[in-house]
Amino acid sequence: MIKRMFIFIMLALMAFIFFNLASNYTESDSLSKLGQYYVEKGPQEIGAPNLVTAVVVTYRGLDTLGEVTVLFISAAGVGLLLRRSRRKQDEQTKKSDITHKAASEIVETATELLLPMIILFGIYVFMNGHLSPGGGFQGGAIIASGTMFLLLALPESHLSRLMIAVTESLSGFSYVVVGVLGVIWAGGFLDNRFMELGTYGDLFSAGAIPLIYTFVGLKVGFELSAVLDRFRQEESGSA
Repeated sequence: MIKRMFIFIMLALMAFIFFNLASNYTESDSLSKLGQYYVEKGPQEIGAPNLVTAVVVTYRGLDTLGEVTVLFISAAGVGLLLRRSRRKQDEQTKKSDITHKAASEIVETATELLLPMIILFGIYVFMNGHLSPGGGFQGGAIIASGTMFLLLALPESHLSRLMIAVTESLSGFSYVVVGVLGVIWAGGFLDNRFMELGTYGDLFSAGAIPLIYTFVGLKVGFELSAVLDRFRQEESGSA
């Protein structure tokens, strides 16, 4: 009874808070001073038409580093939790006898047709993140969805953990190196201006932003692919 009363009081309190916020909400019709600075100075200083990219990659580069770190810790945590202890010889024999249900012809055909386009679209998204909506995280997630298609179409396939680890590690290391180069040759961590800004609106413009998003996209894509593969192996092993 006391527990139910406590839950009811908390829900009523939250409802009162949200109602107060909603009833007193007034939409702002002007940008803040910081937002106004980004709008006015961002294209000239960063050279990226996509101002969201300018803010995320350069002005708040340390926040982006934190987001990449959180993703790495999450992927590492999944690998740690799903790690298998060594089994006895008879358990290994049982595991080798597991048969996977073949994918349907529709899934196999769709994967053959869509997988190259999915990978290409993911590369496009993180390569053009400074010109249009998108970026490293979005492009990496699209690449990981292609990996999911592949695992569904080929249930008995296995991703190379060595290849994933090497690519993910090199991408993360290169990302940090680019950030440090911004400290040495420009104005701060992940400052893209240590490279030429180029022509505004071109693919190879905005300094080092395309390079940064390439490393972020590869890192995110391979980390999420590793998580998907580990979950798939865990499910198969428990079957």
